[in-house]
Amino acid sequence: MSTRINSVEPKPSCHRLAAHRLAAHGLALGHGKLQVIEDLELALPDGQVTAIVGPNGCGKSTLLSGLARIHRPRSGAVLLDGRDIFRQSSREVARTLALLPQETSAPEGMTVMDLVRFGRQPHQDWLRQWSGEDQAAVQRALAAADVSDLADRALDTLSGGQRQRAWIAMSIAQQTPLLLLDEPTSALDLGHQIEVFELIRSLADAGKTVAMVVHDLVSACRYADHLIAMQQGQIVAQGRPEEVVTPELIHALYQITCDLLTDPATGAPIPVNIRRA
Repeated sequence: MSTRINSVEPKPSCHRLAAHRLAAHGLALGHGKLQVIEDLELALPDGQVTAIVGPNGCGKSTLLSGLARIHRPRSGAVLLDGRDIFRQSSREVARTLALLPQETSAPEGMTVMDLVRFGRQPHQDWLRQWSGEDQAAVQRALAAADVSDLADRALDTLSGGQRQRAWIAMSIAQQTPLLLLDEPTSALDLGHQIEVFELIRSLADAGKTVAMVVHDLVSACRYADHLIAMQQGQIVAQGRPEEVVTPELIHALYQITCDLLTDPATGAPIPVNIRRA
């Protein structure tokens, strides 16, 4: 029988949830006959990086797709600026929230500039065509993601870290206050992981609200302000990493035992002496 860790914070009321830009109330999500998430309460802290962690199959990516309006709830609601996200138009949502999924693909030969320009699509319609404002937003996004010098390069000629920064630049060009990332450093080596995490950190420092699914608990603790731990479709702990990450929580999530040290530079907890329980 798996161990259940009590949340460090009480479940927020619907009124409290509505005060956040992105929240969920009584959320239930599933695939076919499989119920993945049930009666989940969540409020993303504004202007911070939230890392969602937990074992494979616990519902992290399903939750993110539900928050992004990709996955329709079976019950409950996702609230964007206090309103049911499914009662808002796709264009309205796309101007407030950007999602970078785990799997990304682009046509062969597409350049970084072409990709980043695509991020302006939610701001275009038959009455409003490409403008100087759009071009300025693209240039700012290229600079923020440190890919300006790669603008004319084809995506398929870039390193993994460079490609991921280009995709994040597209999301920045969308100019949304909310950014959701599903395993943004998947399959990247350590150096490229740090590139991407530091970019994410800089976006939050500039005021953006970011939620990301992360498998590496050490990186989650180092780069996130807020951590959500999931198990079997439920949030079992949430709060500042240094407050909620304990050997007991790690054992409950991953069936391992460990000791914890504190990073002297950041105060983040670091699991050491890790072994199977």
